[in-house]
Amino acid sequence: MENIFLLSLFMDSFPKLLSRLHITLYIVAIALILGMLLGTYIAVVRLYKIPILSQLAAAYVSFVRGIPILVLLYIVYIGLPLVVGFFGPNINRWDTLIFVMLAYVVNTSAFLSEIIRSAVAGVDIGQTEAAYSVGMTRWQTFRRIIAPQGIQIAMPALGNTIVSLLKDTSLAYTLGVIDLVGVIKAISSHTYRSLEAYAAAAIIFFVLSSILEQSFKWIEKKIGIRKQNTMIGR
Repeated sequence: MENIFLLSLFMDSFPKLLSRLHITLYIVAIALILGMLLGTYIAVVRLYKIPILSQLAAAYVSFVRGIPILVLLYIVYIGLPLVVGFFGPNINRWDTLIFVMLAYVVNTSAFLSEIIRSAVAGVDIGQTEAAYSVGMTRWQTFRRIIAPQGIQIAMPALGNTIVSLLKDTSLAYTLGVIDLVGVIKAISSHTYRSLEAYAAAAIIFFVLSSILEQSFKWIEKKIGIRKQNTMIGR
């Protein structure tokens, strides 16, 4: 009778999976950094209700958040070369990883923009008006009043978004990217078994997610203590 679970194959899967972990982390890092920049811009446009741009930004966020990341991956991978090619440049030879990262940047920016917008809007307007009344500039008000409180409000949602982003990168293999999950396909094609590799991948993702969750809890705690100390100092 064939063994249901081979411990030796399970253990052997870890080095192979970890050898491509950097690809997964690279996708997360790029999506987070560029997504934060784009998301912040979108949030500012919507907060200040800039004509036309505000409506376009709202439509962008609604569309991106309303479709699965897998669908977005294929839209970017297939649709972007067609759109760009219409204007001349041929980007079909770009590395697939570039299209994957662009898709995750688009997806992440939409979710982060809502987190940032909600966090800023969550700060009591009375505090902003009070800051203006004592002569603070808009930048001073943002740096001293809005940003510290906004960060504290946004931290739980930001942590959840990053953990979700980490797990969503498991779909990158559908476009042929050999990341952590892509290695599983290679292992199963050679061994004709996949349960052990999937179990190893599950543990890796669990450990990474746990580290992120605990890190954000620590940051939230530090921000809370700093806020309390600031209020006592006043």
